[in-house]
Amino acid sequence: MDAGIKETLIGWAEEYNDPKYFTEDPIIFPKHFAQKYAVGEASLADVEIAGLLASHLAWGRRAMIVRDCGRMLDEMCWRPYDYVMNGEYRDENVSLHRTIKWSQFAEICDRLRNIYSVRSSIEGLNDTEIRCCIFGQKEDRKAPNKKISMMRRWMVRDDGKVDLGVWKESDKSKLILPLDVHVYTQAAALGMTSRKQKDIVTAREITDAFKEIWPDDPCKGDFALFGYGVTQ
Repeated sequence: MDAGIKETLIGWAEEYNDPKYFTEDPIIFPKHFAQKYAVGEASLADVEIAGLLASHLAWGRRAMIVRDCGRMLDEMCWRPYDYVMNGEYRDENVSLHRTIKWSQFAEICDRLRNIYSVRSSIEGLNDTEIRCCIFGQKEDRKAPNKKISMMRRWMVRDDGKVDLGVWKESDKSKLILPLDVHVYTQAAALGMTSRKQKDIVTAREITDAFKEIWPDDPCKGDFALFGYGVTQ
C-alpha cells in the first residue's frame, strides 16, 4: 500500500473513531444496553439481542434505521431478553423496516428464544449459524454477511470509543470488515481490491489490506473508510 494512502487512512481512522460521529447510528441501541450491562442493570443477552436486531435493520438511510430500531425496542419495552424469552411477539404482515416485516421479527425472536434456552450467550456462534439459525436465511458461503460482520465489530472491538467490547472470548484480529456497496466503492477507489464481486472473498481482501496497517485490529479500517466517505 502506498505510504501516503496509509498515512491518510491512519489519520481518518483516528479522527472518525469517535462517538460524536455515531449519535444517529444503529450502534446506539446495543450501546445503551452495554452501558447498563457495565453497571449491572442489563444482561449480556440484552446487548446481544439489541445488537443483532439493530444490525439486521441496518440498511438504508441512517435516520430511518434509527427510527425503526427505536420502534422495535419500544415494542420490546426496552427489555429485549425478557421480551424474547416471554414468547409473545408482534407478528403482523406489515413493515417494521423497509421490506422487513413484524412477522419476520417475530420469527427471529422465536429462534433466539430457542437458542437462549440452552446457552447464555451467542458469542460462540459462527456466521453460518447466525445467518441460518437466527436470521432464518439460506446458507451462502459466498455472502459477505455484512450485518453479521458489523455486529461482531460492535461486540468485539474494545478500544472504549465507538465499539462495545463486550465479547471477551473473541479475537478482534479475526474480524472481517463489514462489506456493503459504499464500503466496496471506497475501498476500490483506494486500490484495496480489484475484484468486481461484493462477496466474502472481497471482504477478506479489503480486511487483509487493513491488516498491513492494523494487524491486530483490521476493522479499525472501517472508520478510515467512513472518513473517506465524509471527506470526498
